[in-house]
Amino acid sequence: MIDFEHVTKVYETKNDENVALEDINLHIEDGEFVFVLGHSGAGKSTFLKLMLLEEKCTEGTVTINGQDITHLKRRKVPYMRRQMGMVFQDFRLIPTMTAYENVAFAMRVTNIPTKQIQKRVPYVLGLVGLGDKMDRVPEELSGGEQQRVALARALAHSPKLIIADEPTGNIDPEMSFEMMELLSAINSVGVTVVVVTHAHELVHRFNKRVVTIDHGRIVSDTAEPYRETGYATAGAE
Repeated sequence: MIDFEHVTKVYETKNDENVALEDINLHIEDGEFVFVLGHSGAGKSTFLKLMLLEEKCTEGTVTINGQDITHLKRRKVPYMRRQMGMVFQDFRLIPTMTAYENVAFAMRVTNIPTKQIQKRVPYVLGLVGLGDKMDRVPEELSGGEQQRVALARALAHSPKLIIADEPTGNIDPEMSFEMMELLSAINSVGVTVVVVTHAHELVHRFNKRVVTIDHGRIVSDTAEPYRETGYATAGAE
């Protein structure tokens, strides 16, 4: 599903170079649930940007769903992104639109037929427990409910991959746990889930693979428990 092969990303400025990621090698299987853990500035954001084609790596190759996206032409980027569902920390809902309209809009802009939208939107909102709140605008919903609308929007295109960027950053601990349970349920039907976060305590409550990034390098991976990195594994913190 996802392969990073000797990936390095360097941001260049007039007077300096910032190595955001250095020689990253990572394989995520189709249907896996993986936490990518790291503190602020560790390289998580760059890791995300490479998967979302917002940045291109300086060296190496990034492959998603069998397609090398390293040199993907700009006109093909939107089509590639439709295979992914993205959940953001700040929800990114349109405040004047209802929950239904927010999800429908994400489908409409990709030219999905109206009949399909009318069938799909109530279904995905029902999946996240908001079937009775489709007509509410964001300000009428709690933070956890807004995040669930964002998750429904990510599911609208039946993606093979869900990427969640700090999905619990703006919701309380109880709602954070519920969000992770929802993502686990989605994963249980074969959708690959990658959650990028710094929330160690939440990660340790779920028995999932944990990849830890520090200073632009993978320093531990629970899929490789005997890997010699010189660092403690994420589960030992």
